[in-house]
Amino acid sequence: MSNAPSKSPPQSAGPGAQWPPGWHTMAHGISVGRYIDPAFQQLEYERLWSRVWQAAARVDEIPAVNDYTTYEIGDQSVLLVRVDEGTVKAYHNVCPHRGTALGEGAGTFQGGRIICPFHGWRWDVSGRNEYVLERQEFRDGKLCDSDVALKELKSVVFAGFVFINFDRDPVPFDEFIAPVRAFLEDLAIGEMRHYWWKSIPIPSNWKVAQEAFFETYHVPATHPQLEKPAAAMIYGSDRPTDFPFSHRHVAYDAFAYGHGRFYAGEKTPMAGNVQAQGGDPVEAMAARLKLLADGMDAQVLQGDIDVLLTLRGKPIPTGSSLGAEYIKALYARAAGEQRPMPKATPETLGMWGGEIFIFPNVMILPHAGNAMIYRVRPAGNDPDRCTFEIFSTRSYPAAVTPPRATLQRVTDLEDPEQVLEIPRQDLGNIPRMQKGLHSRAMRQTWLASHHEKMILNMHQEMDRYLQA
Repeated sequence: MSNAPSKSPPQSAGPGAQWPPGWHTMAHGISVGRYIDPAFQQLEYERLWSRVWQAAARVDEIPAVNDYTTYEIGDQSVLLVRVDEGTVKAYHNVCPHRGTALGEGAGTFQGGRIICPFHGWRWDVSGRNEYVLERQEFRDGKLCDSDVALKELKSVVFAGFVFINFDRDPVPFDEFIAPVRAFLEDLAIGEMRHYWWKSIPIPSNWKVAQEAFFETYHVPATHPQLEKPAAAMIYGSDRPTDFPFSHRHVAYDAFAYGHGRFYAGEKTPMAGNVQAQGGDPVEAMAARLKLLADGMDAQVLQGDIDVLLTLRGKPIPTGSSLGAEYIKALYARAAGEQRPMPKATPETLGMWGGEIFIFPNVMILPHAGNAMIYRVRPAGNDPDRCTFEIFSTRSYPAAVTPPRATLQRVTDLEDPEQVLEIPRQDLGNIPRMQKGLHSRAMRQTWLASHHEKMILNMHQEMDRYLQA
C-alpha cells in the first residue's frame, strides 16, 4: 500500500444508516453524540477496540527477559511478557481456574514463573502450564496442560511498540501499518527509549482529547508564547486577514486505515525558520527552541539547544543556512556518540516538529532523535472521562543503557511541577470542550477542510469498524 492520502468513502447505507442522528460522521463536522453518548462508547468497545491493532506497550516497559507489564482497555486486561531477547507475547490477563488476574502494573516474573496468587497454579513465560494444585480433581483427572495454557493474543513488535489485537482474524498488521511504516522507520522511532512517562486523568471523551493534537491551527490562541505576533493579533484589536500565521505552512495527509500526519517542511523553528528581527539568528533560534524544551521537556531537549549554541560566532557557509548547519552539528554529535538518528533525507527532516498519527489513538511528535508520544484511552464506561498518557522518548548513545520505562501518575493537571506549560495549556482546553459538547445549542462540530482533515479521516475509519 502506498503513502497516498485516502479518499473519503461515501456514507454507508448499512447499519450506520439506522443510527441516532447524534452518531453520524458528516462531510464538514462530527455529531456530538459520538463524544457524549455512553451507548456510543459501548459500541466502540464492542466493535473498534475488540478488532483494531492498538499499541499496548512500549518495549522499554519490558526490557529484560521475564519482565511483564499490563494493558487495560475497557473491561479487558492484557499481560505482556518478554519471553526472550527477541520475543514478546501477549496473554489475556486471567487465570483459567477462577479468573484471577495474573499480573498487576509491571514487574518481573522471577525465574520465568507466572504464579496465580490465589491457588498457586503456575505457567512459564511462554504460556505453558507447569503446575496445577490437586490436578487429579479436575476433569476427572484428565486435565491437560493445553486445557489451561494461557490464552495468547495476536501481537507484533514494531517501532518500539507492542501492538496487540483481540480479533482472532484481524487485518494483517503489515497491511494496517503500511501507510505510515516508512515514516516511523525513517524517523528511528523504534530506536527511542524511555526518558519519562506520565498518565493524566482528563474529564473528556478520549476522541476530544486526542483531536486537540491533530492540527496546529490552535497554536496562536492556545500557546501565545510560541506565536507572539499572531497571539497579539487574535487577542488585540487589529485583525488583518493576511496575517502570516505559521500554521499556514503546515501540510496534512489523511491516509488509509485512519492514519495521518502533518508537517511544515523547512518552515519550522527546528529547521531554523525563526525571525531574528535584527538580532543574532542563533540566539533567536535557541530562544524559540528553549520555549519548547522548557515547556515540554520532550521532542526538543536541552542537549539539542546546547548543540545549536556551539554555532555562535561561526559564519554560515555560502549556499547553506542556519538550519542546515544545526542539523550537521546534531548528526556530528550523534555519530561521535553512536546514537541512532533519523535518516538525513529532506522529507524525514521536514517532519521534525510535526506529527504522525497511528489509528486509533497514538500520536508521535518527532525531532532529532527524540519524540514526544501521546496515547489516549477511554476510561471505563463514562464517555466524559479518559486517560491521557505522555511518553517522552529519545535515542541513547551506545555506551548508555536506557532506563526501564516507569509510569508517573499525575494527580493535579494544574500543577506546573507535574505537567509542564505546553501540555498544561493544551489539556486545559479539553475539559472545556467536553463541557460544551453537552450544550443543547451544540449538535455537531465544524471541521476545517484542510487543518482538521485528520479528524474527519479518523471518524470515517472508525465507522468502518462500528458499522460492520
